[in-house]
Amino acid sequence: MSDLTPKLRGPFAILSASDFREPTMTDTALSYRDIELAAGLIQGAAHRTPVLTSSTANALSGGTLFFKCENYQRMGAFKFRGAYNAIAKFDGAQRAAGVLTFSSGNHAQAIALSAKLAGIKSTIIMPSDAPALKVKATREYGGEVITYDRYTEDREAIGRRLSQERGMTLIPPYDHPDVIAGQGTAAKELFEEVGELDVLLVCLGGGGLLAGCALAARALSPSCKVIGVEPEAGNDGQQSLRKGEIVHIAVPKTIADGAMVTHIGEHNFEVIRRHVDDIVTVTDAQLAQTMAFFAERMKMVVEPTGCLGAAAALHGVVDVKGKRVGIVISGGNVDLSRFAELVTAA
Repeated sequence: MSDLTPKLRGPFAILSASDFREPTMTDTALSYRDIELAAGLIQGAAHRTPVLTSSTANALSGGTLFFKCENYQRMGAFKFRGAYNAIAKFDGAQRAAGVLTFSSGNHAQAIALSAKLAGIKSTIIMPSDAPALKVKATREYGGEVITYDRYTEDREAIGRRLSQERGMTLIPPYDHPDVIAGQGTAAKELFEEVGELDVLLVCLGGGGLLAGCALAARALSPSCKVIGVEPEAGNDGQQSLRKGEIVHIAVPKTIADGAMVTHIGEHNFEVIRRHVDDIVTVTDAQLAQTMAFFAERMKMVVEPTGCLGAAAALHGVVDVKGKRVGIVISGGNVDLSRFAELVTAA
């Protein structure tokens, strides 16, 4: 095996083609080694987020729960890890042209902030109904925001067209090896801090976080059961795992805006179908109740999508009794008025 160690020369150093191997569409092209390399690149830029516990959560679930709090990550979500890792590997031509992406919010902010830190341009394609907080933050980080209708327009097609027209590098929110590797560093940190686990619960939208965490789990806690959790209204991942191929659905209507995707990414699915044990769903009502729990008992603001894994444990969707359980809280970006509405209703 060739030496995959990058020649690090500081944050956003210009790398040559020999510094990293070219990723392919196969699972063998992505491994825990990629996560280790990503950890080296993002060190000093991404926060090493805290792992919190709650005796109340343990009593409610019957397990010993460890919450990896990515709501305290830079720009408020795990997405910074993958975005920074991807942009840090740009060559000179890519840096000159800038970066392009499409996102409902968290990846948008992550790309805009990472691009700002790199001193390059960023263009972000966002749905017209994206949370105002996320759109505002993306613009404040320096991103040019272009809106579209998520129910009638294809963001991927818009992204491909703009990428060709502007010569910018398209970094999608989840279906990209460098993004997956960056997201996997969250689970790497969790296992390093708490040791081996019986179960790892991970939020599932497009699959970047779940794929990266699954690779980390197989390397650091081989017997750990890895379970993805998605909203009941958008169970494309669950259907895909059951069927053995990627299933496409209509845009789901759910309060978990970060999981309003129509299908899992190809890179992601190759990892998920090999290394993820199961995918379960939770209701919007369970998500809102979990938001209220975090606010009342753990004094945290967690967005609906960030509550997916915790909701599965706290509402008995996954039996965690007597088990050591890791739960990735993926983010905390939610409009305060919307947060108050959901928590009050719960």
